[in-house]
Amino acid sequence: MADCQVNTIKEHPMRKWQVRATLLVVAAGWIFCGSMAQANGFYLRAGGSLEGSEETRFKDKSCSSTSPAALYGCGTGNDGAPKGSLGDFGTMAGLEIGVGRAVAPAVRLEAVLQHRPSFSFKGRANFVQTTARQTVSADLSSLSGMVAAYVDLPRLGLSRFGPFSPFVGAGVGVSRIDIGETRMEFPRTATIVPGGQQVGLAHMLMAGVGIGLTETVTLDLGYRYRNSGAAETGRATGRIVWHDGSRDPLELSLAETRARVSTQGFWASLRYTF
Repeated sequence: MADCQVNTIKEHPMRKWQVRATLLVVAAGWIFCGSMAQANGFYLRAGGSLEGSEETRFKDKSCSSTSPAALYGCGTGNDGAPKGSLGDFGTMAGLEIGVGRAVAPAVRLEAVLQHRPSFSFKGRANFVQTTARQTVSADLSSLSGMVAAYVDLPRLGLSRFGPFSPFVGAGVGVSRIDIGETRMEFPRTATIVPGGQQVGLAHMLMAGVGIGLTETVTLDLGYRYRNSGAAETGRATGRIVWHDGSRDPLELSLAETRARVSTQGFWASLRYTF
């Protein structure tokens, strides 16, 4: 990691495409919910999810950045892989609430808000300065809003399986991921990387079954793949801390790092139709 001076960093404004995407989803949700408020037969859905993340790597947004300094730099690490921190976000528990309606005999549209209040990144870095274990950890949370479409397969003429009514679906929207300080542990020191917030496009694919409990209440069980965009550390001042206190902390002006957040797992919810 290159030496650098401590300086005052201004936050980057949200990219234009992110602003457009956010406005598009908000407008779609507004129109969608407005039309539902005047229609009969809409539904409310609430539930939770338990998903596991795919393996991912935090790496520099720009490995050649010198002011502020790139955290990892370009090239390969001590394991022959690109420089970065390899790991995953573990198992994530989430809550979600949606409002929707049937827009065709087999098609439902839904506006859904999803919140994962707490999950963690655990991994290891591959800096070339040492071959000792280099553990990396950070705490995160995410909030996403999507517009989803579901196709109820029996309404297309496919057979039901007893009380089970299979469906498939897909959704697109925006996701905000907040990441706290990243702590990188080395034999003699620890490097603290500032947290950050990132808003970006998100999408999901799912399949499941609806189980009718009453005429108005349905239990939905499903499996879902979700790409929530990227988690991104901030452009700000980090620091190196010596475990034995032999030196004062060293401040470093650091550029952003990022990693993709993709998950797969199960979700369950109750759907109440009016």
